[in-house]
Amino acid sequence: MTQPHAPPQAPLSPGRLRLVILAMALGAFAIGTTEFASMGLLPQIARDLEVSTPQAGMLITLYALGVVIGAPLVTIAAVRMPRAKLLVLLIALIGLGNLLSAMAPTFSVLAAARFVSGLPHGAFFGVASLVAARLSPPGRRARSVSLVMLGLTIATMLGVPASTAFGQVVGWRSAYVIVVVVAALSTIAIWRLVPEPEGAGVTGSIRGELRALRRAQVWFALGIGSIGFGGMFAVYSYIGEIVPGVMGLGERAVPVALFVFGVGMTIGNVLAGRAADRSLYGTIFTGLIGMTVSLTVFALVAENAIAGMILLFALAITSQFMGPSLQLFLLDASPDAPSLAAALHHSALNIGNSLGAALGAAVLAAGWGLLAPAWTGVALAVAGLGIAGWSYAVHRRQQARTAVEAPTTPDGVPAVC
Repeated sequence: MTQPHAPPQAPLSPGRLRLVILAMALGAFAIGTTEFASMGLLPQIARDLEVSTPQAGMLITLYALGVVIGAPLVTIAAVRMPRAKLLVLLIALIGLGNLLSAMAPTFSVLAAARFVSGLPHGAFFGVASLVAARLSPPGRRARSVSLVMLGLTIATMLGVPASTAFGQVVGWRSAYVIVVVVAALSTIAIWRLVPEPEGAGVTGSIRGELRALRRAQVWFALGIGSIGFGGMFAVYSYIGEIVPGVMGLGERAVPVALFVFGVGMTIGNVLAGRAADRSLYGTIFTGLIGMTVSLTVFALVAENAIAGMILLFALAITSQFMGPSLQLFLLDASPDAPSLAAALHHSALNIGNSLGAALGAAVLAAGWGLLAPAWTGVALAVAGLGIAGWSYAVHRRQQARTAVEAPTTPDGVPAVC
């Protein structure tokens, strides 16, 4: 089969660019659904496969671990593959991993399938973000990246609640079947619509991509994502337990809470894309401070169902301020090796996913109560804020030292850190 990737017209028309972004956002929707649907269905999975809820929570950790490991390995292994063709391969692999998840006969097999499903995740988002940024006009790069990520946040608003509700009625396996269908549609759309952008980061060498790891600001960004973002996941991972156990609502209210959270994430993602085009550091600080406040107040008032829902909504909005901003930060901090840097962003976020879920499981297993994950989230958000402050201090010193001889990117991130 010959893939119809013609050289892109420069620049793409706004209509064509929207179709390209839509094709990639559809893949993001499939990934967001599979990543988060497991969280709302943990009680059903645990009962069906005869394991405890903390044990079932390991499915979240294993998926995140697959993302963490897969993002750099897949990106490096496919360093010579054209970015558009790589996107087709990655989303097809996402579909295959979810098919295996739907067919898993035992918990051990499901755990392995979830790990495999996570392997293409980070590389897909990294490459899709790079393609979106390279095909977009100046001043709209963060907005285009956020629109790709919008597929993930819409998944949390629609795909996850719908698949959770469907899974509660039909069976948890149906949630993964839904993802298989969406991934197949995205595979066809990307194959037909996404062109190969010029200068998309195909270096032709592993050494070229590994140059990204020489920048201090790359490591700062990864630290912010892996620690700070974990604060949100400490609560979100156990929303299926917190909604009935703390807020006093039944299991049928879990999809409602997931919908509220998804609406907040979608709004936050759109706001973050616009804000990050103006100020990367400002957007990052806003997100981390907002998460800290939201988690603290949630831990204090969550026993009131209305207040709890409002705070979940606020947490969802503020948590998304780090996504597009950190993604663009990494692309600018490593201009000669953007593919690996962009993929590592999703490794970092899923370290946060894994860390938040694991620490949440630990405090639950210790018997500290269902609000303990929220206080754990506060500690993680504050730690992320500290890393962001350190990064900004280093950035300002670097700016002062190299203002004359070393150029900066239009967003103010040092070209060499």
